[in-house]
Amino acid sequence: MSEGLKNVNARKDSIRQADEALLATLGYKQEFKRAFKPLEVFGIAFSIIGLLPSIASVLFYAIPNGGGPAMVWGWLVASLFILCVGISMAELASAAPTSGGLYFWTYTLSSPRWRNLLCWLVGYANTIGSIAAVASIDWGCAVQVVAAIKIGTKGAFEATDVQTFGIYAALILTHTIVCCLGTEVLARLQTVYVILNVILCLVVIVGLPAATSSEFKNTANFALGDFVNLNGWSNGFAFILSFLAPLWTICSFDACVHISEEASNAATAVPWAIVNAIAIGGILGTAINISLAFCMGTDLQALADSDQPMATIFFNSFGQKGTLVLWAFVVVVQYMMGSSMLLAASRQTFAFSRDHALPFSNWLYRMNPYTKTPVNTVIFDATGALALGLLIFAGDSATNAIFSVSIVAPYIAYAIPVVARFVGDNNFKPGPFSLGIFSLPVAVVSVSFMFFFGIVFMFPTTPQIDVANMNYCVVVVGGVMGLSVVWYYFPVYGGVNWFTGPIATIETVAPQLVDQVKGERGSDES
Repeated sequence: MSEGLKNVNARKDSIRQADEALLATLGYKQEFKRAFKPLEVFGIAFSIIGLLPSIASVLFYAIPNGGGPAMVWGWLVASLFILCVGISMAELASAAPTSGGLYFWTYTLSSPRWRNLLCWLVGYANTIGSIAAVASIDWGCAVQVVAAIKIGTKGAFEATDVQTFGIYAALILTHTIVCCLGTEVLARLQTVYVILNVILCLVVIVGLPAATSSEFKNTANFALGDFVNLNGWSNGFAFILSFLAPLWTICSFDACVHISEEASNAATAVPWAIVNAIAIGGILGTAINISLAFCMGTDLQALADSDQPMATIFFNSFGQKGTLVLWAFVVVVQYMMGSSMLLAASRQTFAFSRDHALPFSNWLYRMNPYTKTPVNTVIFDATGALALGLLIFAGDSATNAIFSVSIVAPYIAYAIPVVARFVGDNNFKPGPFSLGIFSLPVAVVSVSFMFFFGIVFMFPTTPQIDVANMNYCVVVVGGVMGLSVVWYYFPVYGGVNWFTGPIATIETVAPQLVDQVKGERGSDES
């Protein structure tokens, strides 16, 4: 073996030992194989963001709430605030990289009086938010498959709710199979996801303007300045509602956190993956929206009324065959998003069941002996997503609630540990990624942003409210969080009687491991 190869292997062993030592100081033994390289850790967040297919899934939020200006400027403004949220989370992830992430930080940073309850609430909000994200991504993919069939049949095919749900169920099933594979296979897939994502983005940014005829090309004034309001809210509030598009797209970046125990050099790789995924998503997403705004024509009402606005834009520019080819890649990338999201969700569920907080925790907290992955939690989360998908039979407003829940529930889980860091009774020790004196101002911005939009996204699409167009997000989120509180305080059997927060899976931590972690942190700070 050459000297260079020996040095590389020695470096890998050193990193692995440092990762395991840090995890041990957090109270957990190493159960996963650390197969995710830094690029692949970034890949899972970036693939879940899945820019182009995500924008396609939520373009109907931006077009009627401002048109081009909402698509471009709304995306840009929202991205900056989301970056603040990501930075606040990245600092916590660097200090304590564990799969339980958000609820673990909440417990360790909160005051003793409240830590058990807050840890419980964050864990449930993060779990249901992750499952809702799987449901919303795969529902978007099912709609895109239907759009592809409709394009191929020149509009002759009209899917029923049952047919669309059948496609959705098939997607969930195949994702379940994929996410039961070994860690190394899942890690290598992330690189493929990143490459396809970037290529697809560049094709639209460059190719769409080149292929669009003058009939559908817009002037700069229309694309970037003419505010088109189709839903009836005031222009200011309509612009705010359009933020749901970038907020849903650049979300679930906590996926990196949930694979911390499978990541190499997690204390550095995880926080930088979060920040880079958001930053690149903001830049490329703005470029995609600019391209769409200049090439979507002026009949925004027709786009808003179409089953898939982006598919209609592509059809007008690329024609039937070109759109089918491009749309096939959109569907594939969206499919990859669902796969990555189910992977991350299953790790959150695994961690929460490891601490005995979920029903059936003894069954959920099992590692498959063949794949060395938590197959049971994959099945559990896939079943939950399938159940959420049944909301489509309650109408479009109920379906839209899934998208809103996948933002609101995670924001509850994101905000509480960030607040606890600064107001709780703790001795927070930053990791390699830290903003220093700027941490508090950024945290204030990120928490304020999440609080504000957590309320905004409870509002209905239009001010004319009836049973059909009510926003059911408040019902779903309120119901889940309410039930979790009831379950916590339930007499005799409730969590208040037995839940004590994270449960150590290592009885004692060797002093040399503590010294090793302190040494690593000391060298990072110096």
